[in-house]
Amino acid sequence: MPTPDLDACLNTLGMLVREPSVVGAEDSFFRVLRRELEEIGVTIKHYQGVLVAQGADPAHLVLSAHIDRHGLLCTGPNEFQYAAFIAANRGELTGDSVSEQMMGTLQGRFAGQRVQAHLPYSGVYLGQGAITRSFVCPERNNLIFEVDGLDFLQPGTPVSFLDRLRVEEGRVSAQLDNVLSAAIIVSLFRSGFQGTALFTAQEEAGRSWRYALQWFQRHRLETDRLLVLDTSPFPSHEAAEAQDVVLRRKDATAAFADALTDELEQHCRDLDVVFRYKDAYVEEQNLGREKPLSLGRTELGRLIAASEGRVTGTTLQTPTTGYHTASETASLDAIAAVLRLLGRYT
Repeated sequence: MPTPDLDACLNTLGMLVREPSVVGAEDSFFRVLRRELEEIGVTIKHYQGVLVAQGADPAHLVLSAHIDRHGLLCTGPNEFQYAAFIAANRGELTGDSVSEQMMGTLQGRFAGQRVQAHLPYSGVYLGQGAITRSFVCPERNNLIFEVDGLDFLQPGTPVSFLDRLRVEEGRVSAQLDNVLSAAIIVSLFRSGFQGTALFTAQEEAGRSWRYALQWFQRHRLETDRLLVLDTSPFPSHEAAEAQDVVLRRKDATAAFADALTDELEQHCRDLDVVFRYKDAYVEEQNLGREKPLSLGRTELGRLIAASEGRVTGTTLQTPTTGYHTASETASLDAIAAVLRLLGRYT
């Protein structure tokens, strides 16, 4: 069982990080991802909101990772809003996602951040600017951004954070959520993985589970071996690096598949990978909090609930800090641990 190479994974990650994939404008990123996967020789099919890659044994394991990243959307004359929370997406958001609960915390993180605008479908570069201010508008319940240099844009134009992968002091930094998981899956296919991978759009707007569910329904498929890859936020490097990987048994919507979760836990023990259950961690944190933190309504939980358990599985997450910024950080040890665990499935 070959383990995907960490350096090769980082090379792929560095390339993918440079490609824009703002929530709701993921088409150009899908094309880049498709090109990388076709070079490996896996079968690729693109449906609305989901790119599907399959090897010779597609039922062996179904991996899933969302590929959208936070960014801005031009919504008026020199007006920019957080793309995931624009009015068009509000129907899918219930107020208890981790992203929504962190909106107030996020508002001060973007001053000075360079951004780039691109055409929604083709990804053609339109220009660069810099965020001068960001604040929460209580009337629109969204982050509003003031940007210098992009006043010529038309409404509907996506604006991504100008991003480059940085590797230093045993850690990588970029807007990792969730391009890191996409790079890991590409590396897994290069190492001989023969299962299925779903790359989904608009997870940050609460929509990705619908695209995944439609794919399962389209092909009349059921599974209890869906493994969703993502990042998992922690408040400090010390808290994030107290474990190599993060597992879950449930979110705020549904209980996950015990058999696959137990299987992952056993692989962790066999490989001396330190793990923590995020749902148990959040529940422990809430014992001393007046306002409880949400377990989160994840893509997987919504998929399990909507399919009435016909599609179920578990998650494998990489612990990070700097959640939802262009400086989200993960340790190289954590990424190597995820690659070793997934190497068990090649």
